[in-house]
Amino acid sequence: MFGIASGGPASTASGSTTRDPYEFLSEEAAAAPPGAEGLLWAPYLMGERTPHLDPNARGALVGIAPSHRRAHILRAILEGVAFSLKDSFSIFDEMKVPVTTIRLGGGGARSVLWRQVQADVYAHEVELVEAEEGAAYGAAILAAVGARHFASVDEACDAVIRVASRVAPNPVSSALLQKNYATFRRLYPALHSLH
Repeated sequence: MFGIASGGPASTASGSTTRDPYEFLSEEAAAAPPGAEGLLWAPYLMGERTPHLDPNARGALVGIAPSHRRAHILRAILEGVAFSLKDSFSIFDEMKVPVTTIRLGGGGARSVLWRQVQADVYAHEVELVEAEEGAAYGAAILAAVGARHFASVDEACDAVIRVASRVAPNPVSSALLQKNYATFRRLYPALHSLH
């Protein structure tokens, strides 16, 4: 499962709840077109683990022009993170393991834009699971298997994981993002050569 975790809604001193800042950022990012007009984000702020085992990797905003606005940067960040997640699929390809289902969970998966960006980048339908507590839910499933309530992890997942909705890739946006992904794939080697 892939997703971006985010905190819950922000609270004020009086205890009332305000809108989650991620919602504002997502709305602003949606104002930029798919592909962010060529702006790319390499999301290696704290090194990279998969598929590049490189603790010294660093992030970069590439291709910025005077016409780009904050919305472009926000969208490029979302697309760059999705490109990086798509890179992980290369490991499955090398192992000859087909990826047939992509499920999203966690707080970030609440964003309609983030779900669509992922579907478009992966050129694959994504499923949103009902449970938002991804890590805790997964731990509970493993505990249930360990306690022998289920014979296997697969059986447990089949029994308890429910798909809330599905998002299909937009063919036009996805085609553009596949071209941008090919360029993104050249970013890591170029950045790696700098350190």
